Amino acid sequence: MSRIRQKNQDLIIEVASKQFATHGYAATKMIDIAAAADIPKANVFYYFSSKDKLYNAVLETVVQPLLEASKPIEELSDPVEALSQYIQTKLMISRDHPNASKVFANEVMSGANELPEPIAKELYKQSQMIMEKFAKWSELGLMDDVPPHHLMFTIWAATQTYADFSWQICGVMKKKTLDDGDYAEAASFITQLVIKGCGVKV
Repeated sequence: MSRIRQKNQDLIIEVASKQFATHGYAATKMIDIAAAADIPKANVFYYFSSKDKLYNAVLETVVQPLLEASKPIEELSDPVEALSQYIQTKLMISRDHPNASKVFANEVMSGANELPEPIAKELYKQSQMIMEKFAKWSELGLMDDVPPHHLMFTIWAATQTYADFSWQICGVMKKKTLDDGDYAEAASFITQLVIKGCGVKV
């Protein structure tokens, strides 16, 4: 793919992410995306032949990092290191893909009717792997006997909220945007909360 084509696609996806996050899938029109990107509508259709395909492309920008984020859980045997890396990576996704994260959250909350089946299957497969690893750590005595699904849900909620509820968080903290220090502090706190709260052996 040429650099110009990639640049144009990235621009369209970035603008579409904000439009879908702000207005939702049904209310967002291709012509609105073109206007926000300051490009002809025909150019949007040239790169993405339908709203469905563009919406899927937006979802993939956050789903792929989400799928890759669980590699420390899958590959590492030390729960402290694995959980630390997983939580930090999840927070970085909220920082780097805030609009796409909101689109994903809105999609899930609305029943995932537009979520492509292959993506849904990969996310389900990932969740099963995470819960199995949590259960294994408990069986090995590496952490308390905690409900694996509730631990996973808690980490999801604690990390993704920094994207999905950024307006509220910034308002409370009296900031326009969060900086790297804020995310580092959040990662450290959430990690310690999980490790100490679940009795993870350090």
